[in-house]
Amino acid sequence: MITRREFLQIGGVSITTYGFANSLFAGSPDFGQSQLRNMVAGVEPLTPEDYQARIENAKKLMKEHEIDGLFLSGSTNLSYFTNISWSRSERTFGAVLNQKGDPVWVCPAFELDRAKERIPQEQEVRTWEEHESPFKLIAGIIQDLGTSTGRLAIGPTVRSFVIHGLMQDAPSLELVDGAVITDGCRGIKTAKELGYMDLANRITKLAYQEGFKSLSEGISTRDLSSAISQAHSQMGISGSGGPQFGQNSAFPHGSSVRRNLNTGDIVLVDGGCSIEGFRSDVTRTIVFGEPTDKQRRVWDTVKKAQTEAINAVRPGVACEMIDKAARKVIEDAGYGPGYKYFSHRVGHGIGMEGHEYPYLVEGNKLKLKPGMTFSNEPGIYIYGEFGVRIEDCFVVTEEGGKFFGGMESTAIDKPFGE
Repeated sequence: MITRREFLQIGGVSITTYGFANSLFAGSPDFGQSQLRNMVAGVEPLTPEDYQARIENAKKLMKEHEIDGLFLSGSTNLSYFTNISWSRSERTFGAVLNQKGDPVWVCPAFELDRAKERIPQEQEVRTWEEHESPFKLIAGIIQDLGTSTGRLAIGPTVRSFVIHGLMQDAPSLELVDGAVITDGCRGIKTAKELGYMDLANRITKLAYQEGFKSLSEGISTRDLSSAISQAHSQMGISGSGGPQFGQNSAFPHGSSVRRNLNTGDIVLVDGGCSIEGFRSDVTRTIVFGEPTDKQRRVWDTVKKAQTEAINAVRPGVACEMIDKAARKVIEDAGYGPGYKYFSHRVGHGIGMEGHEYPYLVEGNKLKLKPGMTFSNEPGIYIYGEFGVRIEDCFVVTEEGGKFFGGMESTAIDKPFGE
């Protein structure tokens, strides 16, 4: 069985220049303007050629690992390779990517006309009636491809009833983990994908900056969240920011207790948006009013941890070393050991999903490669008092780590570096 730890690079993208978003426009947007405006008009969408390149990368990995086909059901993975979204149900629908040619589709017979509205005309669709087994249909596809091994990779998010059905109705197939293909392709971003992420992160930071103008005594988290969503909308995109005030900021993913804003409260906001399916993820922590010495000290420690983490980023460095670099700063400042105050890993992979493999966490010895993208989000959480987290996403380049979207925090009262 191929495991997720066998994640690997395909394509060898070399990232040697910055300003990723510039290549997406006929004329580059002027990020220096302060007035919000539509920032996604004119963004170049993905093309059929982009999707075909992804499938070709998948074929290379299948050949390398002697895999005959990859079955994907409705999921982000299916959308990534085929540009087709399909909701999951108890009726098996999906595509078998293969080394020999175009994807071959498996579809409930009564859904065929709907499926044909989305599937390219030249691609084969095989149907099954309600009393028939879709799993035998999948086995037939592999057999008809004339493959030598009968090895079928299963997408990581394919549900277990499909796997059990294949084991029962297609025992001749050898089922293996498809993550080596899906993660191997999605983990290394193209220049166009990096451009989407750069712009998405910039927009979210600008939305926070605009949203913070609405802070006033007594407002609710919903008020701030609405202001941030509205700012995203003004820039032509749907986006969000989930705020926490005061003591609630000590909960890394928020508290269910409602708390309105008071002078002296920490304000922590975490959220993002998506451009052409590629996401941003940004956290900013400020104080409404004058920060206390302790708030400043904790914020400065977290920022130093984030800086040490990004400075540790180099091709060939193990993922776990980025976490260790940040955690050492926090522990040396007295907020340890381990996860006591910094209660989560320093970062996660990001792309079409907010959290995706690989992760920057102790024990992950996977080596960083150019084109990989992650969050960098150390934090210190003191329950009953407050929490601080600073998060920016970055890409691994040949020279090191490069944050997306600029506007990096420089001080507790300068969350966007102005």
